[in-house]
Amino acid sequence: MSVGTNTAVDVRIMTRAELALHGVRSDAPVRRPDGAGPSDDGHFLIGHGPVDGANAALPTNPESPYSLRDGRVWLGEDDTGLTLSAVDRPQFYDLTTADGVPYEHIARLHGADVLATTVVQTCIRYAESDRCRFCTIEESLRSGATVAAKTPAQLAEVAEAAVRLDGVRQLVMTTGTTTGPDRGARALVRSVRAVLAAVPGLPIQVQCEPPGDLAWIRALHDAGATAIGIHVESLDEEVRRRWMPGKSSVPLTEYEAAWDEAVRVFGPNRVSTYLLVGLGEHPDELIAGAGELINRGVYPFVVPFRPMAGTLAARDGIAAPSAELLTYVTEGVAARLRAAGMSGADQKAGCAACGACSVLRAAGG
Repeated sequence: MSVGTNTAVDVRIMTRAELALHGVRSDAPVRRPDGAGPSDDGHFLIGHGPVDGANAALPTNPESPYSLRDGRVWLGEDDTGLTLSAVDRPQFYDLTTADGVPYEHIARLHGADVLATTVVQTCIRYAESDRCRFCTIEESLRSGATVAAKTPAQLAEVAEAAVRLDGVRQLVMTTGTTTGPDRGARALVRSVRAVLAAVPGLPIQVQCEPPGDLAWIRALHDAGATAIGIHVESLDEEVRRRWMPGKSSVPLTEYEAAWDEAVRVFGPNRVSTYLLVGLGEHPDELIAGAGELINRGVYPFVVPFRPMAGTLAARDGIAAPSAELLTYVTEGVAARLRAAGMSGADQKAGCAACGACSVLRAAGG
Protein backbone atom coordinates (compact mmCIF):
# COMPACT_ATOMS: atom_id res chain seq x y z
CA MET A 1 0.00 0.00 0.00
CA SER A 2 1.35 3.39 -0.96
CA VAL A 3 1.59 5.84 1.91
CA GLY A 4 2.23 8.92 -0.17
CA THR A 5 5.34 10.72 -1.37
CA ASN A 6 4.41 14.35 -0.82
CA THR A 7 6.40 15.02 2.34
CA ALA A 8 9.97 14.55 3.49
CA VAL A 9 10.17 12.04 6.32
CA ASP A 10 11.24 13.45 9.67
CA VAL A 11 13.95 11.02 10.78
CA ARG A 12 13.23 11.62 14.45
CA ILE A 13 9.52 10.81 14.01
CA MET A 14 10.40 7.73 11.96
CA THR A 15 12.73 6.57 14.75
CA ARG A 16 9.99 7.14 17.30
CA ALA A 17 7.59 5.13 15.11
CA GLU A 18 10.07 2.27 14.83
CA LEU A 19 10.51 2.26 18.61
CA ALA A 20 6.74 2.14 19.08
CA LEU A 21 6.52 -0.88 16.79
CA HIS A 22 9.76 -2.76 17.46
CA GLY A 23 10.61 -1.58 20.96
CA VAL A 24 14.00 -1.53 22.59
CA ARG A 25 16.41 -4.09 24.05
CA SER A 26 15.91 -3.16 27.67
CA ASP A 27 14.10 -4.23 30.81
CA ALA A 28 11.35 -2.12 32.36
CA PRO A 29 10.22 -2.31 36.00
CA VAL A 30 6.78 -0.98 35.04
CA ARG A 31 4.92 -3.05 32.47
CA ARG A 32 1.40 -3.61 31.23
CA PRO A 33 1.32 -7.11 29.74
CA ASP A 34 -2.37 -7.38 28.83
CA GLY A 35 -5.78 -5.79 29.19
CA ALA A 36 -7.95 -3.50 27.11
CA GLY A 37 -5.11 -1.38 25.74
CA PRO A 38 -3.15 -1.56 22.52
CA SER A 39 0.06 -3.35 23.42
CA ASP A 40 2.32 -5.32 25.74
CA ASP A 41 4.74 -2.58 26.76
CA GLY A 42 7.27 -1.33 29.22
CA HIS A 43 6.97 2.25 30.39
CA PHE A 44 9.74 4.78 29.75
CA LEU A 45 10.47 8.48 29.53
CA ILE A 46 11.76 9.51 26.11
CA GLY A 47 13.33 12.80 25.14
CA HIS A 48 15.36 14.54 22.45
CA GLY A 49 18.53 16.32 23.49
CA PRO A 50 17.75 18.74 26.33
CA VAL A 51 13.96 18.22 26.05
CA ASP A 52 12.45 16.70 29.17
CA GLY A 53 11.29 13.12 28.79
CA ALA A 54 7.73 12.37 27.67
CA ASN A 55 5.83 9.21 28.55
CA ALA A 56 6.48 6.35 26.13
CA ALA A 57 5.04 2.84 26.11
CA LEU A 58 7.50 0.66 24.20
CA PRO A 59 7.79 -3.11 23.71
CA THR A 60 10.76 -4.56 25.61
CA ASN A 61 12.01 -6.63 22.73
CA PRO A 62 15.28 -8.60 22.88
CA GLU A 63 15.28 -8.74 19.07
CA SER A 64 14.83 -5.01 18.55
CA PRO A 65 17.49 -3.23 16.48
CA TYR A 66 17.43 -0.47 19.12
CA SER A 67 19.34 -0.70 22.38
CA LEU A 68 19.66 1.47 25.47
CA ARG A 69 23.13 2.56 26.61
CA ASP A 70 24.03 5.30 29.06
CA GLY A 71 20.49 6.67 28.94
CA ARG A 72 20.47 7.02 25.15
CA VAL A 73 18.87 5.04 22.32
CA TRP A 74 21.29 3.44 19.88
CA LEU A 75 20.70 1.86 16.49
CA GLY A 76 23.69 -0.40 16.19
CA GLU A 77 26.63 1.95 16.77
CA ASP A 78 24.65 5.08 15.85
CA ASP A 79 23.34 7.39 18.54
CA THR A 80 19.76 8.30 17.56
CA GLY A 81 19.84 11.46 19.65
CA LEU A 82 16.95 10.20 21.79
CA THR A 83 17.24 9.81 25.53
CA LEU A 84 15.38 7.01 27.28
CA SER A 85 14.95 5.99 30.89
CA ALA A 86 12.76 3.31 32.44
CA VAL A 87 10.01 4.41 34.82
CA ASP A 88 10.70 3.24 38.38
CA ARG A 89 8.39 0.79 40.10
CA PRO A 90 5.96 2.88 42.15
CA GLN A 91 5.74 2.63 45.92
CA PHE A 92 1.99 2.08 45.92
CA TYR A 93 2.53 -1.33 44.26
CA ASP A 94 3.82 -2.56 47.63
CA LEU A 95 0.48 -1.97 49.38
CA THR A 96 -2.69 -4.02 49.72
CA THR A 97 -6.26 -3.08 50.56
CA ALA A 98 -7.80 -3.92 53.91
CA ASP A 99 -9.41 -6.97 52.32
CA GLY A 100 -6.08 -8.21 50.97
CA VAL A 101 -6.13 -7.11 47.32
CA PRO A 102 -2.78 -5.79 46.01
CA TYR A 103 -3.06 -2.19 44.92
CA GLU A 104 -1.46 -3.19 41.61
CA HIS A 105 -4.53 -5.36 40.93
CA ILE A 106 -6.78 -2.32 41.32
CA ALA A 107 -4.89 0.22 39.20
CA ARG A 108 -1.54 0.47 37.44
CA LEU A 109 0.99 3.15 36.70
CA HIS A 110 1.26 4.22 33.05
CA GLY A 111 4.25 6.32 32.13
CA ALA A 112 5.67 8.24 35.07
CA ASP A 113 2.58 9.99 36.39
CA VAL A 114 -0.63 8.40 35.07
CA LEU A 115 -2.76 5.98 37.07
CA ALA A 116 -5.01 3.73 34.98
CA THR A 117 -7.71 1.24 35.85
CA THR A 118 -10.31 -0.92 34.15
CA VAL A 119 -13.24 -0.55 36.53
CA VAL A 120 -15.12 -3.56 35.12
CA GLN A 121 -12.68 -6.14 33.72
CA THR A 122 -15.30 -8.17 31.83
CA CYS A 123 -17.03 -7.32 28.57
CA ILE A 124 -20.28 -8.53 27.06
CA ARG A 125 -18.48 -8.67 23.70
CA TYR A 126 -15.67 -11.04 24.75
CA ALA A 127 -17.08 -14.22 23.21
CA GLU A 128 -14.82 -15.09 20.27
CA SER A 129 -17.56 -14.35 17.72
CA ASP A 130 -17.95 -10.80 19.09
CA ARG A 131 -14.53 -9.93 20.48
CA CYS A 132 -12.41 -7.05 19.21
CA ARG A 133 -9.45 -8.81 17.62
CA PHE A 134 -6.88 -6.52 19.31
CA CYS A 135 -8.28 -6.78 22.85
CA THR A 136 -7.30 -8.94 25.86
CA ILE A 137 -9.44 -7.27 28.51
CA GLU A 138 -10.31 -10.56 30.23
CA GLU A 139 -6.89 -12.22 29.90
CA SER A 140 -5.41 -10.24 32.80
CA LEU A 141 -8.40 -11.41 34.86
CA ARG A 142 -7.78 -15.04 33.91
CA SER A 143 -4.09 -14.72 34.78
CA GLY A 144 -4.90 -13.45 38.27
CA ALA A 145 -3.35 -10.02 37.67
CA THR A 146 -6.51 -8.10 38.51
CA VAL A 147 -10.05 -8.41 39.90
CA ALA A 148 -13.28 -8.46 37.94
CA ALA A 149 -14.82 -5.31 39.41
CA LYS A 150 -13.09 -2.57 41.36
CA THR A 151 -15.21 -0.92 44.03
CA PRO A 152 -15.33 2.86 44.32
CA ALA A 153 -13.77 2.58 47.77
CA GLN A 154 -10.84 0.51 46.44
CA LEU A 155 -10.21 2.97 43.62
CA ALA A 156 -10.30 5.92 46.00
CA GLU A 157 -7.84 4.21 48.36
CA VAL A 158 -5.37 3.37 45.59
CA ALA A 159 -5.63 6.77 43.90
CA GLU A 160 -4.92 8.59 47.16
CA ALA A 161 -1.82 6.47 47.77
CA ALA A 162 -0.56 6.83 44.19
CA VAL A 163 -0.85 10.61 44.34
CA ARG A 164 0.70 10.86 47.79
CA LEU A 165 3.54 8.35 47.35
CA ASP A 166 4.37 8.51 43.65
CA GLY A 167 3.29 11.90 42.36
CA VAL A 168 0.53 10.64 40.07
CA ARG A 169 -1.04 13.61 38.28
CA GLN A 170 -3.98 12.10 36.40
CA LEU A 171 -6.23 9.04 36.31
CA VAL A 172 -7.69 7.10 33.39
CA MET A 173 -10.78 4.96 34.04
CA THR A 174 -11.95 2.59 31.34
CA THR A 175 -14.44 -0.26 31.49
CA GLY A 176 -15.57 -3.33 29.67
CA THR A 177 -18.99 -2.93 28.11
CA THR A 178 -21.78 -3.96 30.49
CA THR A 179 -25.26 -5.29 29.78
CA GLY A 180 -27.21 -2.19 30.77
CA PRO A 181 -28.03 0.68 28.42
CA ASP A 182 -25.39 2.82 30.15
CA ARG A 183 -22.74 0.37 28.74
CA GLY A 184 -20.52 0.87 31.79
CA ALA A 185 -21.03 4.58 32.48
CA ARG A 186 -22.92 3.94 35.72
CA ALA A 187 -19.89 2.28 37.36
CA LEU A 188 -17.67 5.09 36.12
CA VAL A 189 -19.90 7.75 37.67
CA ARG A 190 -19.72 6.09 41.11
CA SER A 191 -15.96 5.60 40.80
CA VAL A 192 -15.22 9.19 39.77
CA ARG A 193 -17.20 10.54 42.71
CA ALA A 194 -15.39 8.30 45.19
CA VAL A 195 -11.91 9.13 43.88
CA LEU A 196 -12.52 12.87 43.90
CA ALA A 197 -13.82 12.69 47.44
CA ALA A 198 -10.46 11.18 48.42
CA VAL A 199 -8.26 13.22 46.04
CA PRO A 200 -10.02 16.51 45.25
CA GLY A 201 -8.96 18.08 41.96
CA LEU A 202 -7.34 14.98 40.43
CA PRO A 203 -7.89 15.16 36.64
CA ILE A 204 -9.79 12.05 35.48
CA GLN A 205 -10.60 10.77 32.01
CA VAL A 206 -13.42 8.23 31.65
CA GLN A 207 -13.72 5.84 28.71
CA CYS A 208 -16.75 3.88 27.54
CA GLU A 209 -18.81 3.01 24.50
CA PRO A 210 -21.52 5.50 23.50
CA PRO A 211 -24.15 5.05 26.22
CA GLY A 212 -27.63 4.19 24.99
CA ASP A 213 -28.92 7.18 26.93
CA LEU A 214 -26.72 10.20 26.23
CA ALA A 215 -27.71 11.68 29.60
CA TRP A 216 -24.94 9.51 31.04
CA ILE A 217 -22.40 11.81 29.39
CA ARG A 218 -23.72 14.73 31.46
CA ALA A 219 -23.71 12.47 34.55
CA LEU A 220 -20.03 11.64 34.00
CA HIS A 221 -19.18 15.32 33.67
CA ASP A 222 -21.23 16.27 36.71
CA ALA A 223 -19.51 13.53 38.75
CA GLY A 224 -16.26 15.42 38.12
CA ALA A 225 -14.64 13.79 35.08
CA THR A 226 -12.26 16.13 33.25
CA ALA A 227 -12.34 14.43 29.85
CA ILE A 228 -13.95 11.51 28.08
CA GLY A 229 -12.78 8.93 25.56
CA ILE A 230 -15.36 7.30 23.29
CA HIS A 231 -13.23 4.94 21.25
CA VAL A 232 -14.23 3.82 17.77
CA GLU A 233 -10.81 2.48 16.57
CA SER A 234 -11.81 2.75 12.89
CA LEU A 235 -14.19 4.89 10.84
CA ASP A 236 -14.33 2.32 8.02
CA GLU A 237 -17.43 0.13 8.29
CA GLU A 238 -15.86 -2.91 6.63
CA VAL A 239 -12.84 -2.67 8.92
CA ARG A 240 -15.13 -2.33 11.94
CA ARG A 241 -17.11 -5.46 11.02
CA ARG A 242 -13.94 -7.48 10.46
CA TRP A 243 -12.01 -6.33 13.53
CA MET A 244 -14.83 -5.54 15.98
CA PRO A 245 -17.79 -7.79 15.13
CA GLY A 246 -19.61 -7.09 18.40
CA LYS A 247 -18.70 -3.44 18.85
CA SER A 248 -19.53 -2.62 15.22
CA SER A 249 -23.18 -3.39 16.03
CA VAL A 250 -23.18 0.11 17.53
CA PRO A 251 -23.53 2.23 14.38
CA LEU A 252 -21.24 5.13 13.64
CA THR A 253 -24.24 7.44 13.91
CA GLU A 254 -24.39 6.60 17.64
CA TYR A 255 -20.70 7.46 17.99
CA GLU A 256 -21.24 10.75 16.19
CA ALA A 257 -24.16 11.65 18.43
CA ALA A 258 -22.15 10.73 21.53
CA TRP A 259 -19.10 12.72 20.39
CA ASP A 260 -21.22 15.77 19.66
CA GLU A 261 -22.96 15.57 23.02
CA ALA A 262 -19.63 15.03 24.79
CA VAL A 263 -18.11 18.08 23.08
CA ARG A 264 -21.19 20.09 24.08
CA VAL A 265 -20.88 18.96 27.70
CA PHE A 266 -17.10 18.67 28.24
CA GLY A 267 -15.99 21.22 25.62
CA PRO A 268 -13.80 20.99 22.50
CA ASN A 269 -10.57 19.01 22.91
CA ARG A 270 -11.86 17.33 26.05
CA VAL A 271 -13.20 14.41 24.01
CA SER A 272 -11.03 11.82 22.28
CA THR A 273 -11.24 8.60 20.33
CA TYR A 274 -8.70 5.95 19.40
CA LEU A 275 -7.89 5.40 15.73
CA LEU A 276 -5.73 2.33 15.16
CA VAL A 277 -3.22 2.35 12.31
CA GLY A 278 -2.75 -1.00 10.61
CA LEU A 279 -6.26 -2.48 10.50
CA GLY A 280 -6.47 -2.15 6.71
CA GLU A 281 -8.06 1.29 6.42
CA HIS A 282 -6.61 3.36 3.57
CA PRO A 283 -4.15 5.83 5.15
CA ASP A 284 -5.47 8.88 3.34
CA GLU A 285 -9.03 8.00 4.33
CA LEU A 286 -7.88 7.54 7.94
CA ILE A 287 -6.24 10.97 7.91
CA ALA A 288 -9.32 12.54 6.33
CA GLY A 289 -11.56 10.90 8.93
CA ALA A 290 -9.30 12.20 11.69
CA GLY A 291 -9.67 15.67 10.20
CA GLU A 292 -13.46 15.38 10.40
CA LEU A 293 -13.18 14.40 14.07
CA ILE A 294 -10.96 17.41 14.73
CA ASN A 295 -13.60 19.63 13.11
CA ARG A 296 -16.10 18.19 15.62
CA GLY A 297 -13.79 19.09 18.51
CA VAL A 298 -12.76 15.45 19.03
CA TYR A 299 -9.07 14.57 19.42
CA PRO A 300 -8.17 11.54 17.23
CA PHE A 301 -5.63 9.58 19.27
CA VAL A 302 -3.72 7.74 16.54
CA VAL A 303 -2.04 4.57 17.81
CA PRO A 304 -0.39 1.68 15.96
CA PHE A 305 -2.05 -1.71 16.08
CA ARG A 306 0.38 -4.17 17.65
CA PRO A 307 -0.53 -7.86 17.99
CA MET A 308 -0.61 -8.52 21.75
CA ALA A 309 -0.18 -12.07 22.99
CA GLY A 310 -3.58 -13.55 23.72
CA THR A 311 -5.43 -11.57 21.05
CA LEU A 312 -7.25 -13.15 18.14
CA ALA A 313 -5.09 -11.07 15.80
CA ALA A 314 -1.87 -12.51 17.26
CA ARG A 315 -3.29 -16.02 17.06
CA ASP A 316 -4.00 -15.48 13.38
CA GLY A 317 -0.54 -14.05 12.67
CA ILE A 318 -1.62 -10.52 11.76
CA ALA A 319 1.40 -8.22 11.74
CA ALA A 320 1.80 -4.65 12.95
CA PRO A 321 1.90 -1.86 10.36
CA SER A 322 5.16 -0.60 8.90
CA ALA A 323 6.96 2.34 10.46
CA GLU A 324 6.54 4.17 7.14
CA LEU A 325 2.75 3.81 7.31
CA LEU A 326 2.61 4.84 10.96
CA THR A 327 4.81 7.88 10.29
CA TYR A 328 2.75 8.95 7.28
CA VAL A 329 -0.57 8.78 9.14
CA THR A 330 0.85 10.34 12.30
CA GLU A 331 2.35 13.31 10.45
CA GLY A 332 -0.87 13.82 8.48
CA VAL A 333 -3.05 13.83 11.59
CA ALA A 334 -0.57 15.93 13.59
CA ALA A 335 -0.59 18.61 10.88
CA ARG A 336 -4.38 18.84 11.14
CA LEU A 337 -4.23 19.02 14.92
CA ARG A 338 -1.70 21.87 14.78
CA ALA A 339 -3.82 23.75 12.26
CA ALA A 340 -6.80 23.46 14.62
CA GLY A 341 -4.75 24.46 17.67
CA MET A 342 -5.49 21.12 19.40
CA SER A 343 -2.95 19.48 21.67
CA GLY A 344 -3.30 16.25 23.58
CA ALA A 345 -1.55 17.77 26.58
CA ASP A 346 -4.37 20.32 26.89
CA GLN A 347 -6.84 17.56 27.77
CA LYS A 348 -5.31 17.37 31.29
CA ALA A 349 -6.24 13.67 31.69
CA GLY A 350 -6.45 10.59 29.52
CA CYS A 351 -4.65 8.79 26.74
CA ALA A 352 -4.12 11.91 24.63
CA ALA A 353 -2.82 13.82 27.65
CA CYS A 354 -0.42 10.98 28.49
CA GLY A 355 0.58 10.32 24.89
CA ALA A 356 2.68 7.25 25.71
CA CYS A 357 1.08 4.81 23.24
CA SER A 358 1.18 7.19 20.25
CA VAL A 359 3.79 8.98 18.15
CA LEU A 360 1.61 12.10 17.84
CA ARG A 361 3.50 13.99 20.56
CA ALA A 362 6.77 13.62 18.63
CA ALA A 363 5.04 14.94 15.50
CA GLY A 364 3.71 18.02 17.28
CA GLY A 365 0.17 16.76 17.91
